[in-house]
Amino acid sequence: MTQRDAPALARPPSSDPVRPLLGAAAMLIAALALALTLAGCASTPQSSPVEDSLSKQFLTHPDSATLYVYRPDRSHGTDIEDTVLYVGDRLIGATLPGTFFRIDLLPGVYLLHGIAHDNGSLKVEVRRGEAAFVALTSTNGNSRFARVDPATAKRELTACCALMDNWKPGQRPLLR
Repeated sequence: MTQRDAPALARPPSSDPVRPLLGAAAMLIAALALALTLAGCASTPQSSPVEDSLSKQFLTHPDSATLYVYRPDRSHGTDIEDTVLYVGDRLIGATLPGTFFRIDLLPGVYLLHGIAHDNGSLKVEVRRGEAAFVALTSTNGNSRFARVDPATAKRELTACCALMDNWKPGQRPLLR
């Protein structure tokens, strides 16, 4: 019998000390992937009707800037596209159609963006004592940000949207 004709034999367990480490690394990567997946499924709580009403008065503070990011788009049946909103490195929350965030910031230039495959972004400058408005739409998981003039934004936001709570450091996500 030639070596070619010999039946394949099971190999004995490897005595290679690196192999168990590779398995542990694979488990760690899988756990991280699961954590990121669950974070992507996080839901942002809706604010109270009182906070919603106060935010729609569009009051500003003289020492800070106020940024409104709103989703005027509507969901189509069960196809609800949420995105995750960041202002710089700060997680703001998960956006849904018909919702908005009010974010108080120090005056300056900020990058609005999502995460993962979402490559939508917009640099926006906010000024002391002023409110800036950005409309956010989402198509196929990609965010589109656009500056909106204050009069139009106030009218659209008041008609379409409910205030969502901003994420606080250490806040645990609510899973759907």
